[in-house]
Amino acid sequence: MHHVFHLLLYEGNRKGTGMSLLVVGSVALDSVTTPFGKVEEVLGGSATYFSCSASFFTKVKLVAVVGADFPSRHIRFLKDKNIDIRGLQVRNGKTFRWKGCYEYDLNEAKTVYTHLNVFSNFKPHIPDEYKNEDFVFLANIDPTLQEDVLMQVNKPALVACDSMNFWIENKKRELIRLLKKVDIFILNDAEARELAEEPNLLKGARRILSFGPKMVIIKKGEHGALLFSNHSFFSAPAYPLESIYDPTGAGDTFAGGFMGYLSKVRKITEPNVRKAIIYGSVLASYNVEDFSLNRLRRLTMNDIDRRYKEFKKLTCF
Repeated sequence: MHHVFHLLLYEGNRKGTGMSLLVVGSVALDSVTTPFGKVEEVLGGSATYFSCSASFFTKVKLVAVVGADFPSRHIRFLKDKNIDIRGLQVRNGKTFRWKGCYEYDLNEAKTVYTHLNVFSNFKPHIPDEYKNEDFVFLANIDPTLQEDVLMQVNKPALVACDSMNFWIENKKRELIRLLKKVDIFILNDAEARELAEEPNLLKGARRILSFGPKMVIIKKGEHGALLFSNHSFFSAPAYPLESIYDPTGAGDTFAGGFMGYLSKVRKITEPNVRKAIIYGSVLASYNVEDFSLNRLRRLTMNDIDRRYKEFKKLTCF
Protein backbone atom coordinates (compact mmCIF):
# COMPACT_ATOMS: atom_id res chain seq x y z
CA MET A 1 0.00 0.00 0.00
CA HIS A 2 1.06 3.64 -0.26
CA HIS A 3 3.92 3.81 2.22
CA VAL A 4 2.53 0.75 3.98
CA PHE A 5 3.37 -2.04 1.64
CA HIS A 6 3.39 -1.85 -2.06
CA LEU A 7 3.64 -4.88 -4.28
CA LEU A 8 3.86 -4.68 -8.02
CA LEU A 9 3.32 -8.05 -9.57
CA TYR A 10 4.25 -8.32 -13.18
CA GLU A 11 2.30 -10.74 -15.33
CA GLY A 12 4.23 -13.94 -15.75
CA ASN A 13 7.00 -12.93 -13.36
CA ARG A 14 6.79 -16.46 -11.97
CA LYS A 15 6.39 -19.77 -13.64
CA GLY A 16 2.80 -20.77 -14.12
CA THR A 17 1.13 -17.83 -12.43
CA GLY A 18 -1.19 -15.63 -14.35
CA MET A 19 -4.25 -14.01 -12.92
CA SER A 20 -5.38 -16.51 -10.32
CA LEU A 21 -5.55 -17.22 -6.61
CA LEU A 22 -5.52 -20.17 -4.24
CA VAL A 23 -8.14 -20.77 -1.54
CA VAL A 24 -8.09 -23.46 1.14
CA GLY A 25 -11.21 -24.02 3.25
CA SER A 26 -14.42 -26.01 3.57
CA VAL A 27 -16.99 -27.23 1.08
CA ALA A 28 -20.14 -28.26 2.91
CA LEU A 29 -23.83 -29.08 2.75
CA ASP A 30 -25.87 -26.58 4.75
CA SER A 31 -29.38 -26.63 6.17
CA VAL A 32 -30.57 -23.15 7.05
CA THR A 33 -33.72 -21.66 8.57
CA THR A 34 -34.37 -17.92 8.57
CA PRO A 35 -37.60 -15.97 9.17
CA PHE A 36 -38.00 -16.04 5.38
CA GLY A 37 -37.82 -19.74 4.67
CA LYS A 38 -35.69 -22.83 5.00
CA VAL A 39 -33.45 -25.01 2.85
CA GLU A 40 -32.05 -28.50 3.41
CA GLU A 41 -28.66 -29.85 2.33
CA VAL A 42 -27.76 -26.98 -0.02
CA LEU A 43 -24.27 -26.12 -1.20
CA GLY A 44 -22.24 -24.19 1.37
CA GLY A 45 -18.81 -23.95 2.99
CA SER A 46 -16.35 -21.09 3.35
CA ALA A 47 -14.22 -22.03 0.33
CA THR A 48 -17.31 -22.44 -1.86
CA TYR A 49 -18.69 -18.96 -1.18
CA PHE A 50 -15.22 -17.46 -1.51
CA SER A 51 -14.47 -19.23 -4.81
CA CYS A 52 -17.77 -18.34 -6.47
CA SER A 53 -17.40 -14.71 -5.50
CA ALA A 54 -13.74 -14.43 -6.56
CA SER A 55 -14.46 -16.23 -9.87
CA PHE A 56 -16.10 -13.05 -11.23
CA PHE A 57 -12.65 -11.45 -11.29
CA THR A 58 -10.00 -14.15 -11.52
CA LYS A 59 -9.30 -17.86 -11.86
CA VAL A 60 -9.65 -19.69 -8.55
CA LYS A 61 -7.81 -22.82 -7.41
CA LEU A 62 -9.72 -24.61 -4.69
CA VAL A 63 -8.35 -26.96 -2.02
CA ALA A 64 -10.95 -28.69 0.18
CA VAL A 65 -12.41 -32.10 0.99
CA VAL A 66 -15.85 -33.66 0.39
CA GLY A 67 -17.34 -37.09 1.00
CA ALA A 68 -18.37 -39.68 -1.58
CA ASP A 69 -21.97 -38.51 -1.05
CA PHE A 70 -21.26 -35.01 -2.43
CA PRO A 71 -23.74 -34.39 -5.28
CA SER A 72 -22.18 -34.29 -8.74
CA ARG A 73 -24.34 -31.30 -9.70
CA HIS A 74 -22.36 -29.19 -7.21
CA ILE A 75 -19.09 -30.30 -8.82
CA ARG A 76 -20.54 -29.29 -12.20
CA PHE A 77 -21.54 -25.90 -10.80
CA LEU A 78 -17.99 -25.22 -9.54
CA LYS A 79 -16.55 -26.23 -12.91
CA ASP A 80 -19.06 -24.00 -14.72
CA LYS A 81 -17.78 -21.10 -12.62
CA ASN A 82 -14.33 -21.84 -14.05
CA ILE A 83 -13.04 -22.89 -10.61
CA ASP A 84 -10.06 -25.27 -10.75
CA ILE A 85 -11.03 -28.22 -8.52
CA ARG A 86 -7.98 -30.45 -8.95
CA GLY A 87 -7.30 -29.71 -5.28
CA LEU A 88 -10.74 -30.94 -4.15
CA GLN A 89 -10.23 -34.28 -2.40
CA VAL A 90 -13.10 -36.79 -2.52
CA ARG A 91 -12.95 -39.21 0.42
CA ASN A 92 -14.95 -42.21 1.50
CA GLY A 93 -17.45 -41.03 4.06
CA LYS A 94 -19.86 -38.15 4.41
CA THR A 95 -19.45 -34.50 3.47
CA PHE A 96 -19.19 -31.83 6.20
CA ARG A 97 -22.70 -30.70 7.23
CA TRP A 98 -23.84 -27.62 9.12
CA LYS A 99 -27.31 -26.66 10.26
CA GLY A 100 -28.09 -23.18 11.53
CA CYS A 101 -31.03 -20.90 12.16
CA TYR A 102 -31.39 -17.13 12.24
CA GLU A 103 -33.94 -15.07 14.17
CA TYR A 104 -34.90 -11.58 13.03
CA ASP A 105 -31.48 -10.33 14.09
CA LEU A 106 -29.75 -11.80 11.09
CA ASN A 107 -26.27 -10.94 12.35
CA GLU A 108 -25.99 -14.13 14.34
CA ALA A 109 -26.63 -17.75 13.39
CA LYS A 110 -27.50 -20.25 16.08
CA THR A 111 -25.80 -23.52 15.22
CA VAL A 112 -28.16 -26.48 15.48
CA TYR A 113 -25.44 -29.01 14.60
CA THR A 114 -22.03 -29.30 12.99
CA HIS A 115 -21.09 -32.71 11.60
CA LEU A 116 -17.48 -32.43 10.45
CA ASN A 117 -17.48 -35.92 8.88
CA VAL A 118 -14.57 -36.18 6.36
CA PHE A 119 -13.58 -32.62 7.25
CA SER A 120 -12.59 -33.74 10.79
CA ASN A 121 -9.28 -35.18 9.55
CA PHE A 122 -8.77 -32.84 6.59
CA LYS A 123 -5.09 -32.27 5.87
CA PRO A 124 -4.79 -29.74 3.06
CA HIS A 125 -2.59 -31.05 0.28
CA ILE A 126 -1.52 -28.32 -2.13
CA PRO A 127 -1.03 -29.76 -5.64
CA ASP A 128 2.32 -28.87 -7.25
CA GLU A 129 0.59 -26.80 -9.92
CA TYR A 130 -0.91 -24.57 -7.18
CA LYS A 131 2.28 -23.92 -5.22
CA ASN A 132 3.44 -20.81 -7.10
CA GLU A 133 0.26 -18.80 -6.62
CA ASP A 134 0.92 -15.15 -5.77
CA PHE A 135 -2.39 -14.73 -3.94
CA VAL A 136 -3.42 -17.11 -1.17
CA PHE A 137 -6.58 -17.02 0.94
CA LEU A 138 -6.81 -19.18 4.06
CA ALA A 139 -10.53 -19.55 4.68
CA ASN A 140 -11.84 -20.38 8.12
CA ILE A 141 -10.19 -23.63 9.25
CA ASP A 142 -7.96 -24.63 12.18
CA PRO A 143 -5.04 -22.13 12.34
CA THR A 144 -2.52 -25.00 12.52
CA LEU A 145 -3.83 -26.21 9.14
CA GLN A 146 -3.69 -22.65 7.78
CA GLU A 147 -0.05 -22.46 8.82
CA ASP A 148 0.58 -25.87 7.27
CA VAL A 149 -0.71 -24.53 3.93
CA LEU A 150 1.79 -21.66 4.08
CA MET A 151 4.60 -24.17 4.49
CA GLN A 152 3.53 -25.85 1.24
CA VAL A 153 3.42 -22.77 -1.02
CA ASN A 154 6.36 -20.86 -2.51
CA LYS A 155 6.60 -17.29 -1.24
CA PRO A 156 3.18 -15.89 -2.15
CA ALA A 157 3.04 -12.11 -2.67
CA LEU A 158 -0.15 -11.69 -0.64
CA VAL A 159 -1.65 -13.92 2.06
CA ALA A 160 -5.03 -13.17 3.61
CA CYS A 161 -6.88 -15.23 6.18
CA ASP A 162 -10.14 -15.51 8.06
CA SER A 163 -10.95 -17.12 11.41
CA MET A 164 -13.83 -17.55 13.86
CA ASN A 165 -14.66 -17.39 17.56
CA PHE A 166 -14.16 -21.16 17.98
CA TRP A 167 -10.45 -20.88 17.06
CA ILE A 168 -10.03 -17.66 19.05
CA GLU A 169 -11.33 -19.50 22.12
CA ASN A 170 -9.56 -22.82 21.56
CA LYS A 171 -6.42 -22.09 19.54
CA LYS A 172 -5.57 -18.50 20.30
CA ARG A 173 -1.82 -19.09 20.59
CA GLU A 174 -1.71 -20.86 17.22
CA LEU A 175 -3.81 -18.14 15.60
CA ILE A 176 -1.52 -15.36 16.87
CA ARG A 177 1.50 -17.32 15.59
CA LEU A 178 -0.16 -17.58 12.16
CA LEU A 179 -0.84 -13.82 12.05
CA LYS A 180 2.90 -13.12 11.92
CA LYS A 181 2.87 -14.72 8.45
CA VAL A 182 -0.26 -13.05 7.12
CA ASP A 183 -0.63 -9.75 5.23
CA ILE A 184 -4.37 -9.22 5.63
CA PHE A 185 -6.56 -10.58 8.43
CA ILE A 186 -10.34 -10.50 7.90
CA LEU A 187 -12.69 -11.02 10.86
CA ASN A 188 -15.98 -9.71 12.21
CA ASP A 189 -16.45 -7.19 15.01
CA ALA A 190 -17.32 -9.75 17.71
CA GLU A 191 -14.24 -11.83 16.83
CA ALA A 192 -12.03 -8.72 16.81
CA ARG A 193 -13.19 -7.75 20.30
CA GLU A 194 -12.63 -11.28 21.58
CA LEU A 195 -9.18 -11.71 20.02
CA ALA A 196 -7.95 -8.29 21.14
CA GLU A 197 -9.73 -8.53 24.52
CA GLU A 198 -10.82 -4.96 23.87
CA PRO A 199 -14.38 -3.61 23.43
CA ASN A 200 -13.26 -0.60 21.36
CA LEU A 201 -12.69 -1.60 17.74
CA LEU A 202 -10.07 1.08 17.06
CA LYS A 203 -7.95 -0.05 20.00
CA GLY A 204 -8.72 -3.67 19.19
CA ALA A 205 -7.57 -3.31 15.58
CA ARG A 206 -4.33 -1.69 16.73
CA ARG A 207 -3.73 -4.61 19.07
CA ILE A 208 -4.38 -7.14 16.28
CA LEU A 209 -2.00 -5.25 13.95
CA SER A 210 0.65 -5.66 16.65
CA PHE A 211 0.34 -9.45 16.20
CA GLY A 212 1.82 -9.11 12.71
CA PRO A 213 -0.64 -8.57 9.85
CA LYS A 214 -0.12 -5.46 7.72
CA MET A 215 -3.86 -4.85 7.44
CA VAL A 216 -6.92 -5.81 9.42
CA ILE A 217 -10.41 -5.72 7.92
CA ILE A 218 -13.25 -5.82 10.42
CA LYS A 219 -16.64 -6.78 8.99
CA LYS A 220 -19.64 -5.27 10.74
CA GLY A 221 -22.45 -7.08 8.93
CA GLU A 222 -25.20 -4.63 7.97
CA HIS A 223 -22.95 -1.77 9.12
CA GLY A 224 -20.24 -2.24 6.52
CA ALA A 225 -16.51 -2.85 6.95
CA LEU A 226 -13.47 -1.12 8.42
CA LEU A 227 -9.90 -1.29 7.14
CA PHE A 228 -6.99 -0.63 9.47
CA SER A 229 -3.27 -0.47 8.80
CA ASN A 230 -0.51 1.23 10.75
CA HIS A 231 -0.84 4.27 8.51
CA SER A 232 -4.43 4.47 7.39
CA PHE A 233 -8.07 3.91 8.20
CA PHE A 234 -10.99 3.39 5.80
CA SER A 235 -14.67 2.87 6.54
CA ALA A 236 -17.04 1.42 3.94
CA PRO A 237 -20.81 1.40 4.44
CA ALA A 238 -22.94 -1.64 3.77
CA TYR A 239 -25.28 -1.53 0.84
CA PRO A 240 -28.82 -0.79 2.15
CA LEU A 241 -30.95 -3.84 1.34
CA GLU A 242 -34.68 -4.29 1.62
CA SER A 243 -34.64 -8.05 1.40
CA ILE A 244 -32.14 -10.19 3.25
CA TYR A 245 -33.05 -13.85 3.01
CA ASP A 246 -29.97 -15.71 4.19
CA PRO A 247 -26.75 -14.16 5.55
CA THR A 248 -24.87 -17.51 5.47
CA GLY A 249 -21.54 -17.15 3.68
CA ALA A 250 -21.71 -13.35 3.45
CA GLY A 251 -18.27 -12.94 5.06
CA ASP A 252 -16.66 -15.48 2.72
CA THR A 253 -18.39 -13.88 -0.27
CA PHE A 254 -16.99 -10.51 0.87
CA ALA A 255 -13.48 -12.00 1.12
CA GLY A 256 -13.86 -13.56 -2.34
CA GLY A 257 -14.81 -10.29 -4.01
CA PHE A 258 -12.03 -8.50 -2.13
CA MET A 259 -9.26 -10.97 -3.01
CA GLY A 260 -10.63 -11.61 -6.49
CA TYR A 261 -10.39 -7.93 -7.39
CA LEU A 262 -6.85 -7.62 -5.97
CA SER A 263 -5.79 -10.71 -7.91
CA LYS A 264 -7.19 -9.11 -11.07
CA VAL A 265 -5.44 -5.73 -10.70
CA ARG A 266 -2.27 -7.29 -9.20
CA LYS A 267 -1.17 -3.99 -7.63
CA ILE A 268 -1.64 -3.70 -3.92
CA THR A 269 -2.02 0.05 -3.42
CA GLU A 270 -4.18 1.88 -0.92
CA PRO A 271 -6.77 2.95 -3.58
CA ASN A 272 -6.97 -0.60 -4.96
CA VAL A 273 -7.44 -2.10 -1.50
CA ARG A 274 -10.28 0.36 -0.86
CA LYS A 275 -11.91 -0.53 -4.19
CA ALA A 276 -11.50 -4.22 -3.36
CA ILE A 277 -13.41 -3.69 -0.11
CA ILE A 278 -16.29 -2.13 -2.05
CA TYR A 279 -16.30 -5.00 -4.56
CA GLY A 280 -16.33 -7.43 -1.63
CA SER A 281 -19.26 -5.54 -0.11
CA VAL A 282 -21.13 -5.59 -3.45
CA LEU A 283 -20.76 -9.37 -3.76
CA ALA A 284 -21.82 -9.94 -0.15
CA SER A 285 -24.86 -7.68 -0.61
CA TYR A 286 -26.04 -9.85 -3.51
CA ASN A 287 -25.27 -13.10 -1.72
CA VAL A 288 -27.69 -12.41 1.16
CA GLU A 289 -30.62 -11.82 -1.22
CA ASP A 290 -31.25 -15.56 -1.60
CA PHE A 291 -30.42 -18.89 0.06
CA SER A 292 -27.15 -20.76 -0.47
CA LEU A 293 -25.34 -19.61 -3.64
CA ASN A 294 -28.56 -19.09 -5.60
CA ARG A 295 -28.07 -15.35 -6.06
CA LEU A 296 -24.43 -15.76 -7.14
CA ARG A 297 -25.56 -18.33 -9.72
CA ARG A 298 -27.66 -15.70 -11.51
CA LEU A 299 -25.31 -12.78 -10.97
CA THR A 300 -23.59 -11.04 -13.90
CA MET A 301 -20.64 -8.68 -14.08
CA ASN A 302 -23.10 -5.96 -15.17
CA ASP A 303 -25.02 -6.39 -11.89
CA ILE A 304 -21.75 -6.08 -9.97
CA ASP A 305 -20.65 -2.94 -11.82
CA ARG A 306 -24.06 -1.33 -11.41
CA ARG A 307 -24.09 -1.80 -7.65
CA TYR A 308 -20.44 -0.72 -7.42
CA LYS A 309 -21.45 2.61 -9.00
CA GLU A 310 -24.38 2.90 -6.58
CA PHE A 311 -21.93 2.39 -3.69
CA LYS A 312 -19.89 5.25 -5.07
CA LYS A 313 -22.91 7.57 -5.13
CA LEU A 314 -23.86 6.43 -1.64
CA THR A 315 -20.58 7.65 -0.13
CA CYS A 316 -19.95 10.78 -2.18
CA PHE A 317 -20.42 14.19 -0.58
